[in-house]
Amino acid sequence: MCLAVLAAAAAHGAPAQEPALEPEAAARFVHLALACVHREYPNHLSHTLASDADARPPRELTPAFYGCYDWHSSVHGHWLLARLARTHSAAPWVPEARAALAESLTPERLAGETAYFRAAGRASFERPYGLAWLLTLSAELRAWDDPDARRWADALEPLVAEVRGRVFTWLGSLAYPIRSGEHDQTAFSFGLFIDAARVRGDTDLAALIAAKSRVFYGGDRNCPLAYEPSGEDFLSPCLAEADLMRRVLDGPAFARWLSAFLPPGRGAGRLDDLAPARVTDRSDPKLAHLDGLNLSRAWMLAGIAAALPHGDPRARLLEALSRRHADAALPEVTGAHYEGGHWLGTFATYLVTGGGAATSAR
Repeated sequence: MCLAVLAAAAAHGAPAQEPALEPEAAARFVHLALACVHREYPNHLSHTLASDADARPPRELTPAFYGCYDWHSSVHGHWLLARLARTHSAAPWVPEARAALAESLTPERLAGETAYFRAAGRASFERPYGLAWLLTLSAELRAWDDPDARRWADALEPLVAEVRGRVFTWLGSLAYPIRSGEHDQTAFSFGLFIDAARVRGDTDLAALIAAKSRVFYGGDRNCPLAYEPSGEDFLSPCLAEADLMRRVLDGPAFARWLSAFLPPGRGAGRLDDLAPARVTDRSDPKLAHLDGLNLSRAWMLAGIAAALPHGDPRARLLEALSRRHADAALPEVTGAHYEGGHWLGTFATYLVTGGGAATSAR
């Protein structure tokens, strides 16, 4: 189901406007976000104290995005609400989702966010993962033909400008990619940056990300897939890189690059043997990351398959692997444990609504 959404969107060059998402699943994901976007505690702050004056509660430090345990999860929880309210406009939970967006995305609250970013000592705040989701939220609002969404997008724009400037400054100095399986990874965030830039018509940012991606990843060979996953990954270093490069290279060039990067065949480190990660304790906030890994692998495998030229024999394997990972992960997005419930709904929504599906270079 979710693979078909991705493949169809990529083939036709348009985002999935009417995803094949069952009403019960959409409602479940929305209510996970509604349960956390204005829930202040527990809260995991990434916050540098310069003085006693900086010891303040989250709702005062970042007045729009203080919920969902941490800043980036709050941002992408708002993205989830916007995404599903836009694509399921007649659903019974839409008024509640819109009300939550309206409560958070006011000029006053967002001015507080911008002020937080501009304070001394916060140059690396939420970089790159949270910044990428902020631009993704902006792009989602810009894509929504709705007067409230336009108002929210306009209110967000000063913070977007601050974030965009930070991305340009950072990439002007970043000499090496970051290849982790968690928030610092550059490949995944680059994919979100380039998608958001294309939706927003930001050709300068899109060109910068594409150029930096070629420098960082264009010559990579034989990715050590057998080393994955690390015990707390929610992103695959190898698959995220391939999912990024399909946004940058045209179909034939991407197919050639992929042959060198992830050589086909069985054996250690080959795609044929890729299995969903096993999650041993969903109440542990770090071990629960592996549910997210299975979700992100599912959409990355589908995106890679959809970007290959028609008839490429690898597509069928990638599609089967995508389905296997989705089937393993989606039933676990329940909210039974807040450690996963505060963020896994976003990853599930990104998967089943075809996030990033229309951005392959052709």
